[in-house]
Amino acid sequence: LGVDPNDVRLITGDTERVARATGTFGSRTLSAAGAAFLAAAETILDKMKPVAAKHLDASPGDIDFIDGVFRVRGTNRAANLADLVAAGGEPVRGSAWASPDNATFPNGCHVCEVEVDPDTGRIEIEAYTVVDDVGTVLNLPIVKGQIQGGVVQGLGQALMEEIVYGPDNGQLISASFIDYAMPRSDHLPPIEVQCHPVPTTASPFGSKGAGEAGTVGSLPAVVNAVLDALSPLGIRHLDMPLTPEKVWRAIRGAAKPG
Repeated sequence: LGVDPNDVRLITGDTERVARATGTFGSRTLSAAGAAFLAAAETILDKMKPVAAKHLDASPGDIDFIDGVFRVRGTNRAANLADLVAAGGEPVRGSAWASPDNATFPNGCHVCEVEVDPDTGRIEIEAYTVVDDVGTVLNLPIVKGQIQGGVVQGLGQALMEEIVYGPDNGQLISASFIDYAMPRSDHLPPIEVQCHPVPTTASPFGSKGAGEAGTVGSLPAVVNAVLDALSPLGIRHLDMPLTPEKVWRAIRGAAKPG
């Protein structure tokens, strides 16, 4: 609509205003909610174009809408959308329901470099680089932040996060963040994220999912990097999480004769 984002008030979670919804999940917010925003905005423009045509003494077919302004094609006559709405004295409403017909499929490449201390089993992540195709990128800082956050979640699952129960009574031992390990900033290197956008036809913006891409790629990248480092010892498989103790025991076991 060509409206300054600072002039937009976004209300969410109000079922009196929006009674039909399925929530955000599965890296679908931009594809689904974004498509609904777009369709609702187009509804408002369809309502306002005849108003603009009457105001500008032109045919609706000769009206273009660019950056918040209705313009008569081939002339300098123009009217601002906000001014026309204000002059009408009543809100102009548009609503839409959008559900993508097809799924979108982001893809990419994660490269992880690790070092393993053979004496302690401790794993240091030395470098991490991501090149992802999430389709059209509308907001680069958000996309990079989502991918970096997903990578951190994957690193946590791959290296340290584990639910532990007591072997005798089934009592949950890792029941708080004091006992449940999660990655901190000092566990991580800078995570470099590059975008290689290939727009999809399944979304009106050409966008694909980004929210889960970091986690999906980081799990195999980290585990395979560790196994590659341990491959000279003949270690081919370790179950997550690759804790220092688990890695240390695997190294000790590989060093035993026979």
